[in-house]
Amino acid sequence: MKKLPVIAVVGPTASGKTSLAVELCRRLGGEVVSADSMQIYRGMDIATAKPTAKEMRGVTHHIIDFLDMGSEFSVADYVGMAHRVIADISERGRIPVICGGTGLYVDSLINNIRFEKSVSSTPLREKLKKLAEEKGGAYLLEKLRDIDPETASHLHQNNLNRIIRALEVYETTGQTMSEHIRNSRSEESPYDSCVLGLDYKDRQVLYGRIEKRIDMMLEAGLLEEAEHILREPGLRTAAQAIGYKELAPYFDGAEPLEDCVLRLKQATRRYAKRQLTWFRRNRNIIWLYPDEIGSVEALYDIAEKIARDFLKGRTQ
Repeated sequence: MKKLPVIAVVGPTASGKTSLAVELCRRLGGEVVSADSMQIYRGMDIATAKPTAKEMRGVTHHIIDFLDMGSEFSVADYVGMAHRVIADISERGRIPVICGGTGLYVDSLINNIRFEKSVSSTPLREKLKKLAEEKGGAYLLEKLRDIDPETASHLHQNNLNRIIRALEVYETTGQTMSEHIRNSRSEESPYDSCVLGLDYKDRQVLYGRIEKRIDMMLEAGLLEEAEHILREPGLRTAAQAIGYKELAPYFDGAEPLEDCVLRLKQATRRYAKRQLTWFRRNRNIIWLYPDEIGSVEALYDIAEKIARDFLKGRTQ
């Protein structure tokens, strides 16, 4: 069976993935398939850097802004939905352009990881959630590290959904999440993929972009968004996302805003480093360095050439 061609744009936060993916879609006749585990939630707009209508520039975006905060959405859910979306895009003669920084989503989709029927235990999950409230995400992450250091190495203590899910899988099946994923690679991928990665030779340039983005988020209303989520009892999980938890001490009157913003910038830099560590394992990624290339237009031209060369003979 002929494989479907897909293009992916990956990299750390604030690297310019969205703008490049949108430009490629405009030049190649494509649609964006988001691979971001936080941008799926309605109401989590500013902190997650969800693209605005202006930034989308008329390009259709899929798997974004469709789920209520507090709803569960697993990697298996994402892969199943993305497969259907990509099939639809391809059937209409368009090019699927995967875009996002959630490495597990991208790898699971492109490598066609087939997940077994989801295992779950509501009592265990509630117990773990209560434990997180009492002792914090760092405590749960350390518990996970003891049994599954591979999975734990890719997670931040704030990512309670995935930490709890990994612990739940182990306690329910006796198999770690990393073993589960490896054993699930059962079918050949239906995709022929070209993966473009964005990074910066000068790491300080990336960090400068991160700090500028956070400043812009604050101007766009991040404080109001964070206060709503932090004050809503039913949104405890959402409140653990980067961009909200770091601001909690300010709303509690425990720390000045300046200190909280500095902590947010530091947490985001660390997150970018973890993203790069994940993507660097993939030797098939074609890395592009905007700070070496120079202009944005030159970056777009280079990426377009790579994509067109890849697509030759692969599309009807």
